[in-house]
Amino acid sequence: MNHKQIEEYAGRVNYLEVISNNLFKELKELLDGYDHIDSISTRVKDPDRFAAKAEKKDDNNEFKYTDPLYQIQDQIGARIVVYYKDDVHIIGDRLEKYYRHIEKKELIPESEWAFGYFGKHWVYDLKKDLIPKEYDDKAPDFFELQVKTLFQHAWSEANHDLGYKSDQPLTTTQKRRFAYTAAQAWGADKIFEELRAEILNK
Repeated sequence: MNHKQIEEYAGRVNYLEVISNNLFKELKELLDGYDHIDSISTRVKDPDRFAAKAEKKDDNNEFKYTDPLYQIQDQIGARIVVYYKDDVHIIGDRLEKYYRHIEKKELIPESEWAFGYFGKHWVYDLKKDLIPKEYDDKAPDFFELQVKTLFQHAWSEANHDLGYKSDQPLTTTQKRRFAYTAAQAWGADKIFEELRAEILNK
């Protein structure tokens, strides 16, 4: 792995923070007046997390990223948390008119019998007008956007904190308990979606 690139990334964080703040302001302006937005946030990837991602290997034990400074797409990330599932699509459609997406995916568990992470992710071109000229050669080409409901966000944050930071493998019962809470979050979103349709259509 190119450790020099990992060190270089750590030196870029202050520049990336400026760009991240510019992106935050732009998203706030673009979505001003939209109802049902709980929060808008942007962040720069922590250098330790960048290093861990840069050192990931594929099934052939080869490094997944040969040029991590230019291949890792979530060096700058944005997250929008909304009230209802329908709002995920409304916000997504709005931003699709302004940004050019490189990648778009809806993350759902593989089986209809399983419950876990739900969310919608985009990788967008990072617009040049967000980048100060003096930082142009230090800026990534992309940023990642996540749009989630309140329940999706709450579950994924707790799951990441407890499920991925543990030094010990989770037991079968613990995994089932995580799945149970994911099912509750999914159910809450579903019920609020139905209640919203019933109440607003009266």
